[in-house]
Amino acid sequence: MRRITVRNTVNGILFAMPWFIGFFAFVAYPIAASLYYGFTEYDALNLPSFVGFRNYIELFKRDTLFWKALSNTLFYTVFAVPIHIIVGLALALLLNLRVKGMEVYRTIYYLPTLVPAVASSVLWLWILNPQYGLVNFLLRKLGLPGPGWLADPVWAKPALILMSGWGAGSAVIIYLAGLQDIPVQLYEAAELDGATSSQKTFYITLPMLTPTIFFNLVMGLIGSFQYFTQAYVMTQGGPVNSTLFYCLYLYNNAFVYFKMGYASAMAWILFLIILAASSLVFRTSSGWVYYAAGR
Repeated sequence: MRRITVRNTVNGILFAMPWFIGFFAFVAYPIAASLYYGFTEYDALNLPSFVGFRNYIELFKRDTLFWKALSNTLFYTVFAVPIHIIVGLALALLLNLRVKGMEVYRTIYYLPTLVPAVASSVLWLWILNPQYGLVNFLLRKLGLPGPGWLADPVWAKPALILMSGWGAGSAVIIYLAGLQDIPVQLYEAAELDGATSSQKTFYITLPMLTPTIFFNLVMGLIGSFQYFTQAYVMTQGGPVNSTLFYCLYLYNNAFVYFKMGYASAMAWILFLIILAASSLVFRTSSGWVYYAAGR
């Protein structure tokens, strides 16, 4: 009996070993290494030299581009996350209606999320082109002047925020799952009381959907602080650093200027910012997120 127990334990460890190797090689070690490199001067070609807190002091006291990248990222987060939530929720409510051929509409709205970020960025370069882009073409048809979008420092960030609605399909799927989970009896009881459609939406649907909204808010918050691909492909941080987002500046320091230690320090600052923002959202959630099973 004892031999069988030992053999099962050994077999269990052997089966779990690939996961442990992958975790330590690709997760635990890089995290620990980046923490160490944040206190060094390291260019990936020579051995790192310990410099203490110099990278962090340089970032906070002397690097104006660091503050520019941080402010650009905060601006994007403040506007893109609410827009993403509102657009996704509105589409989910529409796609939850009992209409013939609804599966086709749901597929259409989900399709953009299947397009790779680089490909969609190239597509939006044409859509937002000031001379022959689709958006300015439609604005000219309405008699309105089209802005310079990505070529204009004032409009570059709003253009990327506008583009963020393109990826709302993934959030729509999660909202639809949440909508399907709302008990039908609540709507039937409300109809017996003479509730209108808007009353059912505001007093049943939205409160019951707050856990899903909370999930999308946290995920959107984390994703917006790590915004990179579209800015890298479409603007490279320009014009005049107006779209120099935090992760793009981190990437430039690491792989363009080969300041790996400096970039590691930036990565840990970003981690602390995301941790603080997520913690703040979690602390406020008790006041507006409704969990039916918890009350």
